Amino acid sequence: MRETTNAAKSTDHKGGKDNADRVIIFDTTLRDGEQSPGASMTLPEKLKIAELLDEMGIDIIEAGFPIASNGDFECVHEIAKRAKNSVVCGLARAHFKDIDRAGEALKPARAGRIHTFISTSPVHMKYKLRMEPEAVLEAVTASVERARKYTDDVEWSAEDATRTEHDFLCRCVEAAIKAGAGTINIPDTVGYTVPEEYFNLIKMLHERVPGADKVIFSTHCHNDLGMAVANSLAGVRAGARQVECTVNGIGERAGNAAMEEVVMAINTRNDVLPYWTGIDTTKIMRASKLVSSITAFPVQYNKAIVGKNAFAHESGIHQDGMLKHTQTYEIMRPESIGLTESSLVMGKLSGRAAFGAKLKELGYELDDASFQDAFRRFKDLADKKKHIYDEDIVALVDDHFQDPEQGVKVLSLTVIAGTSGPQKATLTLEIDGRHETREATGSGPVDAVFNAIKAIVPHDARLALYQVSAVTEGTDAQAEVLVRLEEENFTSMGRSADIDTLVASARAYVSALNRLINRRKKAKPEIAAAL
Repeated sequence: MRETTNAAKSTDHKGGKDNADRVIIFDTTLRDGEQSPGASMTLPEKLKIAELLDEMGIDIIEAGFPIASNGDFECVHEIAKRAKNSVVCGLARAHFKDIDRAGEALKPARAGRIHTFISTSPVHMKYKLRMEPEAVLEAVTASVERARKYTDDVEWSAEDATRTEHDFLCRCVEAAIKAGAGTINIPDTVGYTVPEEYFNLIKMLHERVPGADKVIFSTHCHNDLGMAVANSLAGVRAGARQVECTVNGIGERAGNAAMEEVVMAINTRNDVLPYWTGIDTTKIMRASKLVSSITAFPVQYNKAIVGKNAFAHESGIHQDGMLKHTQTYEIMRPESIGLTESSLVMGKLSGRAAFGAKLKELGYELDDASFQDAFRRFKDLADKKKHIYDEDIVALVDDHFQDPEQGVKVLSLTVIAGTSGPQKATLTLEIDGRHETREATGSGPVDAVFNAIKAIVPHDARLALYQVSAVTEGTDAQAEVLVRLEEENFTSMGRSADIDTLVASARAYVSALNRLINRRKKAKPEIAAAL
């Protein structure tokens, strides 16, 4: 893996667009995004996300941190083998073992990048690294040179760059460039900066550092003060040509710059942001829904671009304007991000061909077995629900992908509830092929259902979140349930949708339980066996 893969240098002019104005999209959903508490993903789930990112034109996929675990190594290695268009990137600290592990993971890549980093701020050097500035400077050179043994495409990052003294940051960037880094990342690691300040920082580095015109500067902004996207775009205006971001803005603490917001801001306000990306924006909504489904992190209704209300209008004044001309209150077309304006005109008489066409319209490509299962569940839903909407289809298809490794499955559930109490649930679960049934009571029907699950699969996990929302309007709407379980240092999320809220609740709880069991099997097999 020696091919130079710097995206901006290797991209030809397209449609008269100037390469100097090309903004590289570096997606770190699978690495930084997974650092969100509770957002851990399995290998099959990561591969599914990576496949879509590759299809939609993401320039660089940061697939993981190979030294962190065997699972992360395997993920980077598998994505490196499968990516057809994107550069695949592995993260490494400024340690030779980290870099060697990343290089090994990226061997199968058509185009691979090693991203190595070290802290440069006074507070990080003193309390985290316990290193003197000169030792950090030496590590910058040594780490980049080591990475260059594996690939010509090396990115170097100054962790906590926005709280780093300017003189020292300039020295570190200069050392990284001299050692062979082609991309220099200037992270706002703790979400501390503001747009004007970040603009001036990128501009200062361009002006002061020798060789700055020969490399690509990158932004990596966190959202602790709600300015990650604004800061990223300020960096682009100052000369940065790579933006590091995540789908739905997920990431540690308050998250990262949201990929969909960065891309659509450039697309929509090209008059003041005269840049371009290679992203197929019609796949944005599909990516958002896929990441939300896999991580079980719901997208807030008023989230920019991909929120449920982003293209919804309730005010009479707004509705009147929309009926006269959509641009009165919409600055983007819903179709530009992959949304459809019409509800599903489908029901129990709809056939496989029509259902398949609708799935394709919504961005799904299922194998035959998954398609047949989704069609069966669609017909079941159509027998119960008079009006079926796109959201119903998305919910039932995404529900199918919740648990690639389902050791526990809900087979049947009967609940007795009412004013007289106590509420009672009779539940049958399939556990590794065997069926077990228990009856339990509770202070409410949901409590009874969860008590029945615990009676069959004893565990000490704490229910940290139970959330119910309607997928569509109407009394026959599917209920979407989100469950979060916590035990020791493990957090797992589960989500399910069903026209019966209690069935959805049971499946969501079991989904979270499956994730918890699978994670604990990998970390502590002897403890997982007791679950």
